[in-house]
Amino acid sequence: MSDHVVPHFHNDAGVSVIEIGSQEFMCVGANPPFDHPHVFLDLGNDNEIICPYCSTLYRFASDLTAGEARPPECVLKDKVA
Repeated sequence: MSDHVVPHFHNDAGVSVIEIGSQEFMCVGANPPFDHPHVFLDLGNDNEIICPYCSTLYRFASDLTAGEARPPECVLKDKVA
């Protein structure tokens, strides 16, 4: 079993670029129930990647920690009460 959680990001705000502090992550498109299939994206040696479903451009930002995003509201938070 994995020893880390893969962060999930969404683009409800419709921003042109989401800066992230993670090299590997999931894009969900929009907050559920309006999400697209959750797709795993890996930047590898690149600094940018485009989600093949929603065309959101993700850009790695070394000043952010893993799981953080700019704008911060693009991080998918657990909806558990």
